[in-house]
Amino acid sequence: MNIYSILSLAIVLNALANILMKVAMRGQGKTTGITHLITKSLSNPVLLSGLLSFALALVAYCYVLSKLNLSIAYPLMTSLGFLIVILVSWLFLGEVITKIQIIGFVCIIAGVWMVAR
Repeated sequence: MNIYSILSLAIVLNALANILMKVAMRGQGKTTGITHLITKSLSNPVLLSGLLSFALALVAYCYVLSKLNLSIAYPLMTSLGFLIVILVSWLFLGEVITKIQIIGFVCIIAGVWMVAR
């Protein structure tokens, strides 16, 4: 399998993990403390799926790092993951994205890409 395909898989799994954890926490409801939150979270299949996605992303990313320079892999991982999370948050989670945030996102992504070159 191509190293960039594995990097793409790691990026998608990492973004998916963050999205799943957000969805899980939205449905968590009120908690009385950290112990209660942990207990409720451990029985939440959406959160557990998010944790599994993180674990799989970690394995894929570690493999990528064994073959690709960190100075290339990390900027791609962060900027593309950032873009996926922003789009899904807006399209599917109903989060409001303001014009100033869009400008900020574009600046961050452009900066990360410039650093990676």
